[in-house]
Amino acid sequence: MSQTDWIAAEDARARLGVRSQTLYAYVSRGRVQVRADPHDLRRSLYRAADIAALAERKQRSRKISDVAAGAISWGEPVLASEITTVSAGRLYYRGRDAIRLAETETLESVARLLRGGHGAALKRTERPNPPESPDMTARAFLALAGRAAADPPARGRAPLALAVEAATLLDVLTDAVAGAVGGGAIHNRLALAWGLGPGGPGADVIRRILVLVADHELNASAFAARVAASTGASLAASALAGLSTLSGPRHGGATAAVRKFAAEAAQLGPREAIASRLTDDRALPGFGHPLYPDGDPRAAALLAHFTPPPELARLAELVEAITGQPPNVDFTLMAGCEALKLPKDAPFALFAVARCAGWIAHAIEQGQTDSLIRPRARYIGPEPESVP
Repeated sequence: MSQTDWIAAEDARARLGVRSQTLYAYVSRGRVQVRADPHDLRRSLYRAADIAALAERKQRSRKISDVAAGAISWGEPVLASEITTVSAGRLYYRGRDAIRLAETETLESVARLLRGGHGAALKRTERPNPPESPDMTARAFLALAGRAAADPPARGRAPLALAVEAATLLDVLTDAVAGAVGGGAIHNRLALAWGLGPGGPGADVIRRILVLVADHELNASAFAARVAASTGASLAASALAGLSTLSGPRHGGATAAVRKFAAEAAQLGPREAIASRLTDDRALPGFGHPLYPDGDPRAAALLAHFTPPPELARLAELVEAITGQPPNVDFTLMAGCEALKLPKDAPFALFAVARCAGWIAHAIEQGQTDSLIRPRARYIGPEPESVP
């Protein structure tokens, strides 16, 4: 064997980009062969082929990890799904244009479509009275948590049983938001609970909102629901994971940030509020969307069916004129609730009820894959200690 088949420690560390401790760890684990230097018995030589194999593996792993890390935030698709996609600036539920569906469909019918079901609505099981709390969000969490604690795992369940449970779960969440067990279409039940006549123009706006925010591809809450479902957890547990994730200020809680921005505009004047945020390099919540560079079609579709309060309309007009960013669905959801004079927490409640249809669909689809979502972490902490 030639001398070039073996290299010194300095060369080995340089090729791998590691410290001495890591090189010794590779030797102790049997991944690198070592021998004494025949010219200096105090030094060691390392097999060049082993070092090259490790270097190649590290480079390959680095490329894979870079792709995976980039995919986490608005990156390339990383999970196969037949449920929802955004294509050419439009939103599609199983190939159906969501904007068109909002013209005629209810949340219930869209929920069946998202789950891959067809035909008439399923008979639901009996439902208890919703939890008692003055807060809609608290009632929603309590209702799903109660079901999650009692419902059986979804893994191994018959498809029809899951479909019935899915329909019931959507009703349970609606009951919690409305504050009472009710019947009829979900948008009418919510309209009635909030003092609007069922079947009227206000109820129709609610129906359109529910349809248009029912799902949005692999958003944070849908991914959380899928992670829970991949373990075999119940549909309620998956929905609870989705609701917990939705509550964050960078997801379903974004409407609260829009409301704060609107309050600044009311206090300072819209132009001054916009300038203040731009000067401080702060975001303009409720405007622009990474998936819709030409404008959020859900927002445009909803704004065609209600008139925002004048101060919100003026704010939207100025933001678009100054930044070129049109309103997104977060702004429109808050503006629609203000136009209908709904409770302050209605935007989040509507978001939660609608998106629950998507969470359930994702949970069922993930369960059908029978695979656990368990990515690896790219460790960047202290070098692991050497263990003899």
